[in-house]
Amino acid sequence: MNKKMMAITLTTAMIGTMMGATAVMAEDAASSDEGKVLNIYCWNEEFKSRLTDHYPGYEEVDGTHGKIGDVDVVWNITPSDDNAYQNNLDETLLKQADAADDDKIDLFLVEADYALKYVNTDYAMPIKDLGITDDEIKDQYQYTKDVMTDSDGNLKGLSWQGCPGTMIYRRDIAKEVFGTDDPAEVQKKVTDWDSFKATSQELAGKGYQMTSSVNDTYRVFSNNVSSPWVVDGKITVDDNIKNWVDMSKEMVDASETGTAELWSDDWSKGFFTDSNVFAYFGPAWFIDFSMSADQDGSVGKDGGWAATEGPQGFYWGGTWITAATGTDNPTLVADIMRTMTTNVDVMEEIVKADNDFVNNKPAMEAMAADESYGDAVLGGQNPLAMFCAGADKIDLSNMSIYDQGCNEEFQNAMKNYFEGNATYEEALDLFNKAVVEKYPELTY
Repeated sequence: MNKKMMAITLTTAMIGTMMGATAVMAEDAASSDEGKVLNIYCWNEEFKSRLTDHYPGYEEVDGTHGKIGDVDVVWNITPSDDNAYQNNLDETLLKQADAADDDKIDLFLVEADYALKYVNTDYAMPIKDLGITDDEIKDQYQYTKDVMTDSDGNLKGLSWQGCPGTMIYRRDIAKEVFGTDDPAEVQKKVTDWDSFKATSQELAGKGYQMTSSVNDTYRVFSNNVSSPWVVDGKITVDDNIKNWVDMSKEMVDASETGTAELWSDDWSKGFFTDSNVFAYFGPAWFIDFSMSADQDGSVGKDGGWAATEGPQGFYWGGTWITAATGTDNPTLVADIMRTMTTNVDVMEEIVKADNDFVNNKPAMEAMAADESYGDAVLGGQNPLAMFCAGADKIDLSNMSIYDQGCNEEFQNAMKNYFEGNATYEEALDLFNKAVVEKYPELTY
């Protein structure tokens, strides 16, 4: 990160030498006696853009191909819609052992919601088998390692990013309703869920919705549960999830929020200045990657958002780089993982170029204190101190292999209740039946 803030004196020439050395190591890795095709499986362009822009020696050929030394890089990108990415990945992994070297998966990407599905299989390779040591990753946030650790204690993937979240709100609405858009003052209005609800009512009185959808707050509640979705084979609904239901129902009935699904057109309307939506919840990637900041008429294009801690800490998402067992490019795979997740200079580039929150604790703490850094979408605000504090508090002790299915089905079922088409008990029954259909080994 910022070399001055890290109390390290590096001249431009020295930095250039270091980056040049990294490029040489990358070229050596790509030129070793290994495969000549590197197959990478992912669901969108995010990791591809990071590698294209920041991995020394990477040359882009076209939208699905690149070069590292004399190795051809092939991107297999399948969107996540309708579980298509996982289905494609699963089908290909089943053929991995018998596939020709040029067809083998070398790297694949996973998200937190379904990481354990792959971590607890032999398809994901322990990073120690790639020669990556504990000392090399000592500065990474612990939760990012917990996500990818199997039941035997083997770490099976690394991430370049951390995903602690904040509440993101419109400055102009804050000024109109509260008389200030200062994050510290706005935080006083949403310091816990009681004050959040009171402020929601205040905003409604001025014609504004607190959030675009009930689903905006869902992850904040689901990340702060006291028990997992499944206990001894039985589906359970944590009290904090029920708290979300109760608050959301009140807010929908009072027209303080809507019921649109995340990523739908109705939900996304709140990104634009002609909407009446006050706030969203999300991490760094959400702010710059998902809020339409590059589109005319969006709040973000003119720096109209700001960030504050919100009622509770949470995290959302994250992308982990996983080495596929059977890769014929282990040296290059290891170098990519090292460079993209442990090289401080590369990670600094990612923060400054992409406004990502990277997975390096001392580096992020240094940049949080760097007054020269700010996010244009947030009007120049530096939110990294909030992200740093949030990343240290993330607790994954209640994470399970059923999280993705249960979270999706619970929100789907409760929409019926919020919209008045079912009682809570009827919606809960819909949820239980949908989960058991998805996971027949469970009961309720």
